[in-house]
Amino acid sequence: MAKKGKGNRIQVIMECTEHKESGMPGTSRYITTKNRKNTPDRLELKKYNHILKKVTIHKEIK
Repeated sequence: MAKKGKGNRIQVIMECTEHKESGMPGTSRYITTKNRKNTPDRLELKKYNHILKKVTIHKEIK
């Protein structure tokens, strides 16, 4: 049987850092999951920003 209780995987929201600084309207955000036991720090991933049309660094918010 599966283990009951609270899991270690949580949903996190990633927001573009370059887009925020550029002053352009809109936001580039992604939702992903992470294992809070293995990565207690905030995530930083390279993702595609469809407004700037290039790959930028997205950081975890909240």
